[in-house]
Amino acid sequence: MFRVEIDRAACDGIFACLVHDDRFVEDETGIATVDPDAAGVVDVERTEDRVVATFEGDGDAAGLAERACPPGAITVDEQSGQGGDA
Repeated sequence: MFRVEIDRAACDGIFACLVHDDRFVEDETGIATVDPDAAGVVDVERTEDRVVATFEGDGDAAGLAERACPPGAITVDEQSGQGGDA
């Protein structure tokens, strides 16, 4: 399992993340968010300041999205002890 966080204030709408992981999508305000219906997405919580999601399975694509984000708005952390395959 992976915890993915998007800092909405830091996101500038370049959307490099969308190219690397199809779980990331553009929201109605032109900022990156997570598609709650995408494969592997367990949970998504969205506030005005951030989006926090839990992904299951392989975190490679999310890691690529994190590294591709020019302003560093995405953080991906592996969650140990959650019983996932990661």
